Amino acid sequence: MCGIVGAIAERDVVPLLLEGLRRLEYRGYDSAGLAVVDREGLQRCRTVGKVEVLATELKARPISGTIGIAHTRWATHGRPASQNAHPHQCRNRVALVHNGIIENHERLRAEQLASGYEFTSETDTEVVAHQLHHYLDQGESMLSAVQSASRDLEGAYALAVITPGEDDRMVVARRGSPLVIGIGIGEHLIASDISALLPITRRFIFLEEGDVAELTRESVTIYDAAGNVVERAIKESDLAPDVADRGEFRHYMLKEIYEQPMAISETLEGRLAGGKVLEAAFGPQAEAIFDRIKRIQIIACGTSFHAGQVARNWFEGLAGIPCRVEVASEFRYRHPVPDPEALIVTISQSGETADTLAALRAAKEWGYGASLAVCNVPESSLVREADLSLMTRAGPEIGVASTKAFTTQLVALLLLVVSLGRRYRIDSEREAKIVEQLLALPSHIEDLLSLDDEIHQLAERFTDKQHALFLGRGVQYPVAMEGALKLKEISYIHAEAYPAGELKHGPLALVDEEMPVIAVAPNDALLEKLKANLEEVRARGGELYVFADHASGMSKSERVHVTVVPPAGDHVAPIIFTVPLQLLAYHVAVLKGTDVDQPRNLAKSVTVE
Repeated sequence: MCGIVGAIAERDVVPLLLEGLRRLEYRGYDSAGLAVVDREGLQRCRTVGKVEVLATELKARPISGTIGIAHTRWATHGRPASQNAHPHQCRNRVALVHNGIIENHERLRAEQLASGYEFTSETDTEVVAHQLHHYLDQGESMLSAVQSASRDLEGAYALAVITPGEDDRMVVARRGSPLVIGIGIGEHLIASDISALLPITRRFIFLEEGDVAELTRESVTIYDAAGNVVERAIKESDLAPDVADRGEFRHYMLKEIYEQPMAISETLEGRLAGGKVLEAAFGPQAEAIFDRIKRIQIIACGTSFHAGQVARNWFEGLAGIPCRVEVASEFRYRHPVPDPEALIVTISQSGETADTLAALRAAKEWGYGASLAVCNVPESSLVREADLSLMTRAGPEIGVASTKAFTTQLVALLLLVVSLGRRYRIDSEREAKIVEQLLALPSHIEDLLSLDDEIHQLAERFTDKQHALFLGRGVQYPVAMEGALKLKEISYIHAEAYPAGELKHGPLALVDEEMPVIAVAPNDALLEKLKANLEEVRARGGELYVFADHASGMSKSERVHVTVVPPAGDHVAPIIFTVPLQLLAYHVAVLKGTDVDQPRNLAKSVTVE
């Protein structure tokens, strides 16, 4: 999703803005731009394409200033084009960058056209620039103009505003989209993600919903939605500035696949002892909240939704607790019947996923029970607004296609299943067995990564394919769905997943010698039924690629390729079988020459609806 960087300092801020944009490239974008205030007023440069295109343009036409804002845009309103790129200006009086969506932009546009404003872009953002100009023209200060304009806007936004009339200050605002202030020495910075600012500072203020802040070189003044001056805590990040480096790996995605053993170890650290899950890991109120929970409602999007579907199998099959899983964008508009005895579990890597955050807020309004966030970002909106939280501790994930975020979410969810399940069906013996498997999981994934070369060879068979089917049964069906998602989003091969038992109800019609079928085959109670399903594929000339448990009895034959997955235990099998599917998608994408880390049309953090 779009990225924001801004700075006010005694030095030229253009190099700071460019470096900040480079560090936000992982979010996905199609254009970039920046604006500064100098002695002659507002100076702006915007380009389509990568940040390096912007940097090249600035070398040819240099600008400089001690206050500036910058942006990488991911098209929502209007095609990728220089006139649609940010920053947007109005009559050289005001410039701003914006993340989010202004839902009432059509009404505001009509009003502004009637008032004589001219539009140069197709974006919803330009109405904000005109609205700010309107209030500045009435004699309001920049701070007052932002506060007034904020009351006119419907939707989600993070805004950063500069004007030549007040070139010693910057005003920012946040509603529904994240924005952070970096505390420097004699300077202040802003960004949509702390990773943009880590080379400069590790001290941050996270703005809360409805906040408006005025920044000078020496001060930060924050106003809440009611206009009252408020204090927000300064937090110190322990992330290193080089945490997002690829190191020896060709792509961030491959690096993050290989980081999974360490990431899972971090997820487990301090949360297991004596063969038990420590309930205090969920927060001081966890025990009292868990005692009154009768059902689970999981809300998530994309990969996190798949994690929730795996967890549903665990909650019901292991713990004996009823569980529902819904896509956040559907849940919030479906008007479900509120359940005060249900625990709302929201899952999001960033903690800023717009639909998931809105669904949590809706559930709380409707009268659902307590809420718990499974998230990777402790300062995120989702964590702040949930009653309880469990951090996945995956570390920054740069590749758009989620890998370590997914597997650490599964680990975190299994910890939750055990904690709640000990009140129902999980006795101490079963809990100890699950804990044992979790503790051994990092080393098992290390062993699994040794299959990389074998999977690379399999990937060569997919380079000329246009479609693929993924099959799984039971708890492995969501794993198959995640495998299909990984393949389609980075290799652009159309891939779909089905429960293997559904083959004869339609998908079998697609099977021929050109349709690769990928299956996950753990040695569980459904293995024999899965084998029968796979025989249906084989009988129709389909080519099978099976990731099988060592004890499954699956053997290679003509048009049947079997990759043996090292044993790790039945409870953690969904986590184990995820990894080879990640590697398969990665190698297919590399062989097809796609942009692995920044696939077309996608963004890392979806902070708009």
